[in-house]
Amino acid sequence: MEGMQAYGAGKAGGAFDPVTFFRQPQTVLRIVSWLFSIVIFGCIANEGYINRPEEPEEFCIFNRNQNACNYGVFMGSMAFLCCVAFLALDVYFPQISSVKDRKKAVLADVGLSAFWSFMWFVGFCLLANQWQVSKLEDNPLKEGGDAARAAITFSFFSIFTWAGQSFLGFQRYKLGADSALFSQEYTDPSQDVAGAPYTSFGGDDPESPVGGGGAGGGQANGDEAFDGTGGYQRQDY
Repeated sequence: MEGMQAYGAGKAGGAFDPVTFFRQPQTVLRIVSWLFSIVIFGCIANEGYINRPEEPEEFCIFNRNQNACNYGVFMGSMAFLCCVAFLALDVYFPQISSVKDRKKAVLADVGLSAFWSFMWFVGFCLLANQWQVSKLEDNPLKEGGDAARAAITFSFFSIFTWAGQSFLGFQRYKLGADSALFSQEYTDPSQDVAGAPYTSFGGDDPESPVGGGGAGGGQANGDEAFDGTGGYQRQDY
């Protein structure tokens, strides 16, 4: 099992190749999503809160909706951590020899990536809507406008980067699930035949003669075949 490629991974215990790793489409999407999360978090955390000249207390730039800013900051920070965790899992994945553990990791990748894609869709709709209905008198100097638009834009792009990760994870799951070599019950037919012990037609021990009675076993079976107990009538000549 260790020599097979299961669920998109190479041989278990193989050496880590950074060049091949960073060229993988899934790795590229994870890094891009990681960068997008940093941009969204930084834009809202640094320039997402403003105040009017006559108001010392700061408020959210998205229509004074504190929930919109909190959502963006939370999603950006959690997506950042999730990307780091997935990248670490991708590095460790070839070292996992158990097919069941690999299957669980791939399914978690598919499910969580789809979840994050949906959450970024919600975030994009929320931020775009609240920015559209923001009042000009709340921000007469138009402070943080570029940061707000950047957060909305990269939230939109994050929908597709996470959806792409989910799609690639599903492709990797199908690659492993459709092959009989990745099943725990799979055995090499040649090894199975070679390793099976020889049995006689009667199912007796191969070490003993037919009938299990030594040299006299064959004569006993022959006499039994012609008496009444064996279903035949004994005939005397």
